[in-house]
Amino acid sequence: MKKITFSLLLMLVALGAQAQLLWKISGNGLQKPSYIIGTYHLAPVTFTDSIKGLKEALDVSEQVYGEIIMSEMTKPENMTKTQAAMMLPEGQTIDKLYTAEEMARINAMLKSIIGMDMTNPMVAQQIGKLTPQALQTQIGLLMYLKKHTGFDPTQTFDGYFQQEAAAKGKSVGALETIDFQIETLYKSMTMERQKQLLLCLADNMEFNEEQTENVIKAFFSQDLNGIEKAMDAKLNNTCDGTPEEKETLIYKRNDNWMKQMPEIMKQKATFFAVGAGHLPGERGLLAQLKKAGYTVEGVK
Repeated sequence: MKKITFSLLLMLVALGAQAQLLWKISGNGLQKPSYIIGTYHLAPVTFTDSIKGLKEALDVSEQVYGEIIMSEMTKPENMTKTQAAMMLPEGQTIDKLYTAEEMARINAMLKSIIGMDMTNPMVAQQIGKLTPQALQTQIGLLMYLKKHTGFDPTQTFDGYFQQEAAAKGKSVGALETIDFQIETLYKSMTMERQKQLLLCLADNMEFNEEQTENVIKAFFSQDLNGIEKAMDAKLNNTCDGTPEEKETLIYKRNDNWMKQMPEIMKQKATFFAVGAGHLPGERGLLAQLKKAGYTVEGVK
């Protein structure tokens, strides 16, 4: 959506009725209930033990659907496509996109996070050819890891559900293709907007860190309304996410998933695991499922 939370969402997004991450979907002609859970990519797998009814919901589900099939991301051809999408055109480097003063702001941010900046040839070689949007994503991850150590990229919260399904011989499906996610994550913005948002991250680190911590706090409280509120926090300037960006990242994808989910659930009892930011709000998946005639209730 914007700044660091924009990144946490791609990869990603008050207590009470919405104090749930796991929801049961029934009715509207379904022979068996399905389930949907909001995920956060950087949450530890151990957090699954804190979600009531999760193991039982996974056990009775006949298949698991995610945004993409996680195991396919590590296939050589898909890694090559992802890496290509993250790189600037041949011969271009990040420092050529910015003025000296702007690069000084970006370097100050890097130095505060990793103790080095792109005046260091090794750093420049590793990240100097990334697009601004790809660099923003990497910096967002580094900022998270600086405060939250111990993250294991081979054991992700959202990947856990697909791994469990595969281990039990259940089918795994996806609501999107890897190509679509690459397009959304790395090619959905103009270069000018990418440049602007990277500077926004550099100039507003304290705001971004606080916003991310609020998203994390709400997630671990299983507070969907809190997640939505944290993601919608604004600086009230051009750094804020635009309605068009939210449409691309959240709402259009929700609409596309809703076109697929009824038939998927009709065929088999399904456990859906998607970013938590897709669940709340008037155009969120929970509200759309209810409007479509399903009974949607938190699992206690």
